[in-house]
Amino acid sequence: MALLLSVVLLCGVADFTRSLSITTPEQMIEKAKGETAYLPCKFTLGAEDQGPLDIEWLLSPADNQKVDQVIILYSGDKIYDDYYQDLKGRVHFTSSDLKSGDASINVTNLQLSDIGTYQCKVKKAPGVGNKKIQLTVLVKPSGTRCYVDGSEEIGNDFKLKCEPKEGSLPLRYEWQKLSNSQKLPTSWLAEMNSPAISVKNATTEYSGTYSCTVKNRVGSDQCLLRLDVVPPSNRAGTIAGAVIGILLALVLIGLIVFCCHKKRREKKYEKEVHHDIREDVPPPKSRTSTARSYMGSNHSSLGSMSPSNMEGYSKTQYNQVPSEDFERAPQSPTLAPAKVAAPNLSRMGAVPVMIPAQSKDGSIV
Repeated sequence: MALLLSVVLLCGVADFTRSLSITTPEQMIEKAKGETAYLPCKFTLGAEDQGPLDIEWLLSPADNQKVDQVIILYSGDKIYDDYYQDLKGRVHFTSSDLKSGDASINVTNLQLSDIGTYQCKVKKAPGVGNKKIQLTVLVKPSGTRCYVDGSEEIGNDFKLKCEPKEGSLPLRYEWQKLSNSQKLPTSWLAEMNSPAISVKNATTEYSGTYSCTVKNRVGSDQCLLRLDVVPPSNRAGTIAGAVIGILLALVLIGLIVFCCHKKRREKKYEKEVHHDIREDVPPPKSRTSTARSYMGSNHSSLGSMSPSNMEGYSKTQYNQVPSEDFERAPQSPTLAPAKVAAPNLSRMGAVPVMIPAQSKDGSIV
């Protein structure tokens, strides 16, 4: 009997110290990235709870290496929401009168970094209460693409594929045919809930419009696919055309190389011929030597003549060298016909002299 009384007294003390209670049960919340998460925290006060009201929300990040962070606080009738930089400006109390018993918050524009355990603590001395809420942020499927992997020809094997750009696992797939006969081949039934459908020995009956819907716990996305099974293309003609095109390209390249090589050979030949001609021409003699040889030859030719017979020779021709001889190769001077007869020259003791003929460039003919 005494033992029972002690238990009742202890329970009464416990009820007295825990007169403040949070009525919201612990729960798990799943939301999509970018959405707003409502985290409830409702509480009731006892008549004994007369102290100042303090409300504190803590976050235990999914990364166990990080310590608990205060994300928002109500104390002394003021709200402080700049404790946690990652949630700054994104966490707010839902009620404008927290003393009414609603300490719930909203977390806007959810990010994957917001995943973790949120704890609501309410204190109004002597009462104290707290509750935990597990928040999971998922990425809903988006950017889904449908395509055919293979050649859409009769008799071929290929695959119909459905791939979302992003989306949290697990993902569920659902294929449907939207046009023509909506009856699907029995071989496809086992793959209607998979990301790819294998098509074997395709026929024209498979042609049509298909849809693929991707789902997870927070959303879904869909894409459409148009399948046209056509007769096989003329591969032999295609290959032949490709070969002919390659051969023509090779011939064209060969012609270009040949023309370039030929042009280079012609230029090289012209340079060699021009160089050979310049080497065959002897260097011209100086004007002074030309004039001297001209005057010397005239003097030697006239040395055998007597003074009486030199009157007929033009002094101008003897004393002057034609200016044109300075501009061209030396030539053998042409003597004016002598007025003295050959018998007279013999009697005067003249000796006949043979002067070799010369070309314009000065060489002996």
